[in-house]
Amino acid sequence: QAHLVESGGGLVQAGGSLRLSCAASGIISSIYAMNWYRQAPGKQRELVALITSGGSTNYADSVKDRFTISRDNAKNTVYLEMNSLKPEDTAVYYCNAHRHTYSSMYDYWGQGTQVTVSS
Repeated sequence: QAHLVESGGGLVQAGGSLRLSCAASGIISSIYAMNWYRQAPGKQRELVALITSGGSTNYADSVKDRFTISRDNAKNTVYLEMNSLKPEDTAVYYCNAHRHTYSSMYDYWGQGTQVTVSS
């Protein structure tokens, strides 16, 4: 059974940095697209960054040039390096593993980690 565990969240001042980790078990994360989403209070969950199984990355405009997603397939772990944090980055951050084949789709979520950026 797939299990994703996020860590690294916390309270940081504006302009600071945090590094989130997402450790996967029960799946070979290297064959999945790994994504970071976030959800702020009263707002919809939004895609922040993704990394494909081939290593291509994409970012939401709001975090481009500040956040970096990476993966260590040997450790079955995905990271989100967050720099120059802003109060509007405050949210619960969720890790997602996604894969679809011709006949099936696989979607797994972590429990989330809180990131709070104070002004």
